[in-house]
Amino acid sequence: MAFFLNTFKKTFFLRKSIFLVFIIAFLSCKQESQHNSNDAAVKDSISFYFDISANNTYSLDRKYSAINKAFRFATTNFKDTAYSKVLYQKNYIHLSLKQYDSLKIFGDSLVNHGIKIKDDPILAKHYYLIAYYFDQIEHNPDSAFVNYNLSKNYFQRIKNDYWAGINLLNMGIIEQNQNDYFGSKETITEALQLFNPLKHSKNISSAYNELATSHRKLLNHEDAIKYYLRAIKISNSKKDTLIYKNNLAATYIDNQDYNKAFSLLNSISKDPLLIDSKIEYSRVLDNLAYVKWKSSISNDEEQFQRPLKIRIQMDDLRGLIASYTHLGEYHSKTNPKKAKSYFNSVIQLSKILKNPRAEKDALKFLMELQTQNIPIRNRYIFLQDSLYQKELKVKTQFAKYKYDAKLIQEDNLRLEKENIEKELEASQQRNQKILTYAIGVPLFLLLGFLTYFFVQRSKRLKDQNKTAKLEATYETEAALSRKLHDDFGGKLNHAMLLLQGEENTTEVLNIVDGLYNQSRDFSREINDVDTGVNFKDFLFGMMGNYSKNQKLIVTGSTDIDWIKMSPLSKKTLFKVLQELMINMQKHSNANLVSVAFKQTKKVLKMTYADDGAGASDEELHLKNGLWNTEKRIEAIGGTIIFDSKKGQGFEAHIRIPN
Repeated sequence: MAFFLNTFKKTFFLRKSIFLVFIIAFLSCKQESQHNSNDAAVKDSISFYFDISANNTYSLDRKYSAINKAFRFATTNFKDTAYSKVLYQKNYIHLSLKQYDSLKIFGDSLVNHGIKIKDDPILAKHYYLIAYYFDQIEHNPDSAFVNYNLSKNYFQRIKNDYWAGINLLNMGIIEQNQNDYFGSKETITEALQLFNPLKHSKNISSAYNELATSHRKLLNHEDAIKYYLRAIKISNSKKDTLIYKNNLAATYIDNQDYNKAFSLLNSISKDPLLIDSKIEYSRVLDNLAYVKWKSSISNDEEQFQRPLKIRIQMDDLRGLIASYTHLGEYHSKTNPKKAKSYFNSVIQLSKILKNPRAEKDALKFLMELQTQNIPIRNRYIFLQDSLYQKELKVKTQFAKYKYDAKLIQEDNLRLEKENIEKELEASQQRNQKILTYAIGVPLFLLLGFLTYFFVQRSKRLKDQNKTAKLEATYETEAALSRKLHDDFGGKLNHAMLLLQGEENTTEVLNIVDGLYNQSRDFSREINDVDTGVNFKDFLFGMMGNYSKNQKLIVTGSTDIDWIKMSPLSKKTLFKVLQELMINMQKHSNANLVSVAFKQTKKVLKMTYADDGAGASDEELHLKNGLWNTEKRIEAIGGTIIFDSKKGQGFEAHIRIPN
């Protein structure tokens, strides 16, 4: 009867459990269905207003209103890529409306969201947008470079070589404008490798033009001419070709090849397309007037005045610097007063444009006109020195920006990995709630077993450490005993024999004096270690005593928090270093000893190195002192690795846990 009653209870409980699970599943499906329906409506609204914001037939005001509505709908689901898509479009419209404060605020939101959901395509486009803002609007080359580099990294992650190349090309132009011509050449060469010759001829010809300009600035006229010719050959834009030809002619002028320059400039100056582009037209006319004057084809000032008038009309300040410089050169010998006026105009424009190099060039001409003018000479020297310092800084700063961006990207990848792991963990917890009670007992037993295992393991390791400490102690005692017997015993016996033979007392006194000095050094060697606040001085004093005949270099010690180090670790470190210094003094014949410290969160790292005779593996195993050193380190849970070869110096890499 009891058997049937128990069977009935079990069956009833099982059926009740199945029924409850069915009810829960039904309600969940119903809620999920309603949730999916709401999501679909929201997505339709987002898509509707987003399409309006992206339609160029509408005004900016209407697009702005539409994207704000899309944004309000998108905020209901922060995990959707639609949110970052809407945020990017919103930032693009803010930029178009010159709402730069809003661009920065929502730009930060987009970065945080894009990193969180790993939306690399949107991040790539966003960083390019921000780089464009800093480059073309804010005129902040450093921030522009950083954001172009970030955009490039994200485009490479999504395998978009074209836009990665566009970013590199812009970075190279920034480096060139900041006078980092070597860095610019390297960056643009990298960009060229990402463009497809069949699809991106315009970008490739532009890259060759910038590469040629960097060579020209470095006075490498031969390579500059070569790359300008490549740009001209590849270009499929007539306007770009005219610009490249003008740049090529300017290089011919720099190289004093005036006939080629005149022929090329004279031909393109008559092109109707160039005439319509007044700024480029004035550049060609000014270069043509300059080459005519330099090659004595014409000496008419009106040829310089014509491009000057165009530049004044177009408010082309950079072009005016070139015109005033050429006119200053033109009048230098015939009318110094007028030449001085033009060069002063160059200086004023240079200060407005913050172009100290142009000012320095103008001052150089003025020094030739006014050789006794000390203020001009002093200003020239000041600019020359400051430009030199700036060039030194520029050579490293852009490389640093690239490196920093790489670190940021690695941090972002790490955060992405952590977020994925957290989401996976949460998902697993949700899926396992129903099975929690079923696996509770086995899990409890498993945890109990693991606890017992780790407790026993910890006890076993503790016993092993005790054994290692005892072995190290016994070995130390044995070493001290051998030293007393071999060194002190032998010399004392020799002194006694001399006294019995009534030999010269001077020799006996010398032996006794040597024993005294040796006992003092021996006392220092075995004396207890001062692990208090003076430990660092005590440690350095010991190393100094053993390296009086060697050059000792210690690095990284200022980064170590010596006060927080445990007394046991201090004693171990002291004894280990002492043994290494003794080994160096006795066996290595070293001239240079290096000790480098490095502190991490978990361990103190120390590297000892000398340029002595070194030792083979067999010799290392025979050195009791070094073997004892290993035991000391192992006793506190640390490690020591010897790296030495006969005749190639000696190294030891030590790790001591904090």
